[in-house]
Amino acid sequence: MESCRDLHGGSPLAERESANDKFDLIVVGGGMVGSALACATAEAGFKVCVLEMREPTRSWPEDEVDLRVSALTRASQRVLENLDVWERMKSLRISPYTDMEVWDEGGSGRIHFNAAEIGEANLGHIVENRVTQLALWERMESLDDVDLRYPARVSQLLLDGSQGVMLDDGSHLQAELIVAADGRDSQIRSMAGIDTKGWDYDQHAIVATITPEQHHGYVARQRFMKAGPLAFLPIDDGRCSIVWSTSPQEAEQLMAMDDAAFCHALGHASESMLGQIKAVGPRGVFPLRLGHAETYIRPGLALIGDAAHAIHPLAGQGVNLGFLDAATLADTVIEARKAQRAIGAFSTLRRYERARKGANMGMLAVMDAFKRAFSNEIPPLKLARNLGLTLADRSGPLKDLLIRRAMGLSGELPSLAKYQPHGN
Repeated sequence: MESCRDLHGGSPLAERESANDKFDLIVVGGGMVGSALACATAEAGFKVCVLEMREPTRSWPEDEVDLRVSALTRASQRVLENLDVWERMKSLRISPYTDMEVWDEGGSGRIHFNAAEIGEANLGHIVENRVTQLALWERMESLDDVDLRYPARVSQLLLDGSQGVMLDDGSHLQAELIVAADGRDSQIRSMAGIDTKGWDYDQHAIVATITPEQHHGYVARQRFMKAGPLAFLPIDDGRCSIVWSTSPQEAEQLMAMDDAAFCHALGHASESMLGQIKAVGPRGVFPLRLGHAETYIRPGLALIGDAAHAIHPLAGQGVNLGFLDAATLADTVIEARKAQRAIGAFSTLRRYERARKGANMGMLAVMDAFKRAFSNEIPPLKLARNLGLTLADRSGPLKDLLIRRAMGLSGELPSLAKYQPHGN
């Protein structure tokens, strides 16, 4: 990766030499989803350039937990195993959970999932985003066919025959396919003139790491309240990462509290399910919204991850959908190359869009419905949702189907999301 550092270390010669670089794919955004796509396609023999504003954090205090964590499904685990990064992630920290409990503030409805009931060791893993990011970044650095460039900012998107991007430093990079993996506020999506549909939820999510009085027992817990859901996600040392979705006004009040007052408020909101909250780390807050791109593709361009869809975090599905996007797009371009079809052709990319857009829209709709149903205090709806939770908990086969689907153990899956005997 020395060429990357030479390029952005101020060498005019390096900049001139790289001005007309040609690639199979240019991935704009080296976050978790973009990095996964880059690894998958480079391992298949594609020449890939990844453009990112900054390299990830390389080290941190051992007892510090990242503010942002993800609940990785079994499908995402398989993607990461097949990309040879899971073992590295395990060495940094992953936190398996064996059970999940969901209940409603306003009634007796409750559902409990247990991994042993479906013959699995766990339901998934709570993993700090920086752990996944660093493992994938290191994997990209080890691949000869990945050209990592940072800091790199796109100034112009070219989709008119001179396929590629112009960078702020004057570089002109060309590729058969440009992939927007640059997040919810995607610059590339905007440059391509692709609109999004969606709405703000009038909710903010507070994230933090807390130390409860009692051990979490490797159970992920979520309580639905009128203002929004509160999730306790287990970390392997007994702490929990929380995601507390509430109104912007209450979020502002909670963020202004000192640690003792916040712990007291959190204990009350969680019904002291793990006893008193003994300590809280740094807190962060971010607004929640639903967004979905009107199209995932243009000739020579594809959107993946949050650039294509933004989802409520109540079920932790955001990055899992993104990994499935990346794995499906990798399948699409690999199959096109084998069939000698252009990887950036609209007909090729339609295969990717057909495979992912409907599934993503379905998940967005389900999460939006959950959010609205559980934040509604109309008595008949309140009764119905509690009854629904209770019936689902007692349903046996339906309950198994729900959890298997959520884990990525059923349905149509891309190659990387399936078990491969040679994977680690």
